[in-house]
Amino acid sequence: MATMAAQITGSPDGIPLRIRLQRVERRRKLKAVMLVLPLMLFILIAFVWPIARMMHNAIYDDTLLTLMPRTTAALNTWDSKDLPGESVYAALADDLKQAWAQKTTGVIGKRINYEMPGAGSQVASSARKVSMLSAGPYKAALIEINPLWGQHGVWSLLKRGHSAYTAFYLLRSIDYQYGPDSQIVASPPENAVFRDTFLRTLAISIGVTGATLLLGLPLAYLLATLPLRISNLLMIMVLLPFWTSGLVRTTAWVVLLQDYGVINEMLMALHIISHPAELIFNRFGTIVAMTHIQLPLTLLPIYSVMKTISPSYVRAARSLGAGPFYAFWKVYFPQTLPGIAAGCLLTFILCLGYYLTPALVGGPTDQMVGYFVAHYTNEDLNWGMASALGAILLSATLLLYYVYNKLIGVDRLKMG
Repeated sequence: MATMAAQITGSPDGIPLRIRLQRVERRRKLKAVMLVLPLMLFILIAFVWPIARMMHNAIYDDTLLTLMPRTTAALNTWDSKDLPGESVYAALADDLKQAWAQKTTGVIGKRINYEMPGAGSQVASSARKVSMLSAGPYKAALIEINPLWGQHGVWSLLKRGHSAYTAFYLLRSIDYQYGPDSQIVASPPENAVFRDTFLRTLAISIGVTGATLLLGLPLAYLLATLPLRISNLLMIMVLLPFWTSGLVRTTAWVVLLQDYGVINEMLMALHIISHPAELIFNRFGTIVAMTHIQLPLTLLPIYSVMKTISPSYVRAARSLGAGPFYAFWKVYFPQTLPGIAAGCLLTFILCLGYYLTPALVGGPTDQMVGYFVAHYTNEDLNWGMASALGAILLSATLLLYYVYNKLIGVDRLKMG
């Protein structure tokens, strides 16, 4: 009897069966982790880390703290009312001399120029002249060298530089900035462009999402209900855009929509219009080209859900007296909502980051946030502004996704 119990609860080597099973389970989990680990590392390095750096760069700038340490330290005791005293000006002179010797005046001037346009060249010329001064007093000498150092605003700016963390880039991204006394004020109308840009980005993304839904929903229903031989052929035609790059597809629309392109020539040949219509370099061309690119991404999730819906549901509703439209709307359509939600959300999120298509087929008033991110990254080399715009766009996307998910979840509960 004892031998039979040992065979059930243990093993020949005396290890209980429960412990052996736990060891096997641990080895299985370890093997699964090792298989997933390369993908996790790739996601962390190529996705999570860049996004984290972008969010950090949106609020971090240690230029003034690093290159003007004496000035920023001396300004800690400044009351921000009148101009600073001689000791602060002496610290500024020492920092400018060091910057001139180390050839970093351009970096300092560029950082100050972000908040005070036109001050960059003045900082460089001041550093060159102050390097020739052997002794103080420096306050009167610096103001005489350049009136910039007699302005209260520049000292408020330098005082904010004692911290490497700044809200300037985020404020600028929503058309606000710091005033002369470090108060938050609205940007001048000639510089207030980003709120309109964000609204334009949302409007274009919603328009493209709606257009792809109107075109994709009937097509997905057709593909899901046709015989497999015909639906497969049509699906190949739907997927054809994936076989070419976005640049080629956008360039094709330039050829089609230009003043004497294929579409205008055809309309004039049919005497529908007498002169070329403006179909490109405007909002219409942008939405048409983006809709063409995004249509398969909206259609495929809807089709995948429709393919799993049994036609017996609609037949049952018809047999109970429901008309064709009523049966479709009350029985079939609610079951497609998960696919519609997934397709629309995927298209909407991708549209938010578009840059190439609006740049090629859109006009000056059709550029989206991606255009300004590319501009600050590639031309101005202003990583703070590029990161701030990207961070705001990412935060808005996550917020919209959260709200969207909540609304879809409530609707599903109500339908249930």
